[in-house]
Amino acid sequence: QKKPTPPEIVEVEDSPSTVKKIIKGRKIRLNGKDQRQYLVRFKNQTADKDKLLAEDAIPDRNLHLRRFRASRRTEKSHQ
Repeated sequence: QKKPTPPEIVEVEDSPSTVKKIIKGRKIRLNGKDQRQYLVRFKNQTADKDKLLAEDAIPDRNLHLRRFRASRRTEKSHQ
């Protein structure tokens, strides 16, 4: 009896939608509510593939937002 071939294992890191970093953020008013959007760069992608995503649409957003805010603090302290 032939066993079924197991599915190919795809590393999450190589996924085209894996976030590399958040580049900048902005606050907009949408349907009467404030909403934050962030310009996101993906791993193994060039800047022309950057996307503006709502805060709740960013995978692993807590990690990436913490890094983004920390990098902004260090940039401001060096000015």
